[in-house]
Amino acid sequence: MGMIGILLGLALLIWLAQRDWSVLLLAPAAALIAAAFAGEPLLATWTQTFMSAAATFLAQFFPLFLLGALFGKLMDDSGSVSAIANFMTARLGERRAVLAVVLAGALVTYGGVSLFVAFFVLVPMAQALFRAAAIPRRLIPAAIALGTFTFTMSAVPGTPSIQNAIPMPFFGTTPFAAPGLGLIASAIMLGFGLWWLGRAEAAARRAGEGYGAADATGIDAAADDLRVRELATTAREFDPAEIHRGQHGDTTPPVGRAALPLLVVLIVNLSMSLVILPSLDFSFLAADHWGSTSLEAVAGVWAVATALACAVAVLIAVNYRHLPSLRASMDAGANASVLPAFSVASLVGFGAVVAALPGFALVRDGVLSIGGGPLVSLAVATNVLAALTGSASGGMTIALDALGDTYMRLAAEQSIDPALLHRVAAIAAGTLDSLPHNGAVVSLLAVCGLTHRESYFDMVIVGILGAILALLAVVVLGSTLGSF
Repeated sequence: MGMIGILLGLALLIWLAQRDWSVLLLAPAAALIAAAFAGEPLLATWTQTFMSAAATFLAQFFPLFLLGALFGKLMDDSGSVSAIANFMTARLGERRAVLAVVLAGALVTYGGVSLFVAFFVLVPMAQALFRAAAIPRRLIPAAIALGTFTFTMSAVPGTPSIQNAIPMPFFGTTPFAAPGLGLIASAIMLGFGLWWLGRAEAAARRAGEGYGAADATGIDAAADDLRVRELATTAREFDPAEIHRGQHGDTTPPVGRAALPLLVVLIVNLSMSLVILPSLDFSFLAADHWGSTSLEAVAGVWAVATALACAVAVLIAVNYRHLPSLRASMDAGANASVLPAFSVASLVGFGAVVAALPGFALVRDGVLSIGGGPLVSLAVATNVLAALTGSASGGMTIALDALGDTYMRLAAEQSIDPALLHRVAAIAAGTLDSLPHNGAVVSLLAVCGLTHRESYFDMVIVGILGAILALLAVVVLGSTLGSF
């Protein structure tokens, strides 16, 4: 009965989530259904298991949700993201329209700008470039997806994305875990994606397809779409409802000042991870007063949080004139972090309840028995959970909450570097999470004013197939050569 309850609770969660029900309601309800079938005490399951796991997730990662959303909103309202997009347009132009869109997206998201903030700037840029170049508008979502939620989300060393941050407390790693493998994976995703988009563009030109119909008014409508909001907030760290709140500046800053905060994120993140934190004495963290933890468990989150905080300070200092209402912009950014953080925390709570049930032992044993070793089983477990939840961060946290200690034990027994586990988990979470119900996919299509039928196939090729190829390469190289 316990396994039936788990499957029923998961099915209810997925089915109703796709019908615009809030995950804040669905996750505890699904968890209690699973617990009821297993004969577990319901109130204790809710308050002691579900809420404890959700609270632990928030305690670990809410600073990153808050600072990431705040930084993205200030970059948007100051015109910095637009300035960078305009610079890429001017440098590469319509002759290399696809490359301009991909690189602009990669630059701003690797620098820490929230995904949905990037969407609302990149879509108008892509529409103008693709129209001038007579490239079909149906390829716009795939180009933006390639630049914003593939390699910069999970593979490039040092990316401040929440997906790259989640493995750090479990494995005691930094944002720069397995940098060589991360760069190889990034090159595979980018190279394969650009090859496919170039192939699709050439085929469209031979067929005389052209840009297509006039653009729909999807950009503003998507921000107010309740379905987009519900799905988006379980997938990424920014609430689309806040995108038009605050106040945008009338002009954009010079591109150097616009890009400076992105550079600050990289430099501070690298310095904190590899130089500053390792050189200081944090032995006091072992005391009960500080949660009996260690530097390895918190250093990665501290590094990213410090980098984003410094970037926010630099952005305000150098672009203050382009922020007509700083308080309104900061309020909107802070508010934009709350619903995504609590939505993912609720998914984590559901996963914790399931992992605590006796029937989960069958699931755990089945995952660990997958042939190929710990790297393969970790990749499969993270992939499946990200696909089921439609959330890379939620699926990965559920997997690592349930199996992280087991994988660390296996890594010690088999001399596997935890950095390799980190990189495999992060890349695996960013593959099958991009199924049709994923919030980022739904939101991007809505902002573009396009449908799954028109654009989703190319998104699958660049966002799922390319990521799977990169994941296979990392698993093979990691199994053969270890972490590097």
